[in-house]
Amino acid sequence: MSGNLKTEGKRSQTFVSFNQAVFVWFKISLLSFGGPAGQIAVMHRLLVEELKWVSEKRFLHALNFCMLLPGPEAQQLTIYLGWLLHRVRGGVVAGTLFVLPGALTVLVLSIIYVTYQQEMLVNSIFFGVKAAVLAVVTIALWRLARKILRKKLHVGITITAFLASFVFSVPFPIVIVGAALATYFFGEAPVQTADRDEEGEGEGRIIDSWVAAGGSPKPHRAFLVAAICAFLWLAPVAVLYGWLGAGHVYVQEAMFFSKVAVVTFGGAYAVLSYMAQQTVGYYGWVSAGEMLDGLGMAETTPGPLIMVTQFVGFMGAYHSPGVLDPMMAGCLGALVTTWVTFAPCFLWIFLGAPYIEVLRGNRVLAAALTGITAAVVGVVLNLAIWFGLRVMFVELSDVTLLGLDGIAVSLPVLSSFDPLASAILAGALVAITRFGVGMIKVLAMSAAAGLTFGSVGLV
Repeated sequence: MSGNLKTEGKRSQTFVSFNQAVFVWFKISLLSFGGPAGQIAVMHRLLVEELKWVSEKRFLHALNFCMLLPGPEAQQLTIYLGWLLHRVRGGVVAGTLFVLPGALTVLVLSIIYVTYQQEMLVNSIFFGVKAAVLAVVTIALWRLARKILRKKLHVGITITAFLASFVFSVPFPIVIVGAALATYFFGEAPVQTADRDEEGEGEGRIIDSWVAAGGSPKPHRAFLVAAICAFLWLAPVAVLYGWLGAGHVYVQEAMFFSKVAVVTFGGAYAVLSYMAQQTVGYYGWVSAGEMLDGLGMAETTPGPLIMVTQFVGFMGAYHSPGVLDPMMAGCLGALVTTWVTFAPCFLWIFLGAPYIEVLRGNRVLAAALTGITAAVVGVVLNLAIWFGLRVMFVELSDVTLLGLDGIAVSLPVLSSFDPLASAILAGALVAITRFGVGMIKVLAMSAAAGLTFGSVGLV
């Protein structure tokens, strides 16, 4: 592999040029379909297997660290590896390129969506996409549950998290804290070790060799960079608050999605339920149907699945434009939402990455993560039911439990069952699980099925 020659002390290592890295990060951004699982798989294939920039062990360790953080772990992993290669500029470029193609695509699709929302073509396509999205969420739930729920404690945490979300509408951050505490007090006593790479484990891998030669970022610089990132993240929020006031839609979106960026442990699927409840039920920025349409957009475009927040921000500002043109207001709302959603990712990585070697082998954090992941399973189950009811039934009714105010669930009106949506859902599930059809193909086929039903007047 070509590159510049770097020398640290008595050791010389081949280093990746910045231009070469930019090309690779851009390539990853264009191939980052399929949510975090697909995105991480793409990075692993390119960076570990083909280019041999990083060893398997260091890649997985970095990924585990990113999973401990709020926000999209795939983007954070990209930022982290980019930073190790080229310090701050490497992390900024890698993280920005990972988001940019998806952000531009979702913005264009949002404009098309509000322009032609009432057209049969758009309605029919999204009718099919909604059902396919539900299939994707259901399969993600099953795979996650099968991997995590191996102990009675984790099963109990999952059930508790589901009931807390579905019945009592407990805020997601409280569920996460409760899961971590339950794991700490009732789980097996963790054993903390100081795991080290076996000698030669990272031999020939550029990032591993660079770190071993003393090229890892220094803590004092990390604090400086992190402070700058925090300012860049929060300063626009403060300016909007002082200029427009707390009640303006831009300020509400900036503050809400800043909070979401801090509590999104467990990935996008985990926070979608919490976000949907707030944006649909409390703020009224989008309807339940629009929320499903936005999730379909995020599923079919490159970049993190949490890009659905951009669509919600666009629709919220579009519906409440104030003195602005609705389309302009929507674009500004999308910009504000995207900024406060992804800017914190740089802060978490730039602040925490210098200490990642210290965390190697720390079982306390690993145990806490497992407990949090068990809670995520329960929250994702709530999400799947929330989406499923709105895909398979046209009407829902709120039922109060035990005659207590605030304890209610939404149950379907059985007579409003939608057989067409259910048929597309079943077909998508069979295609993925039985025949191994890729997610993009399933979404395309589901959209085609919806379009077919719409063309004959069934949608």
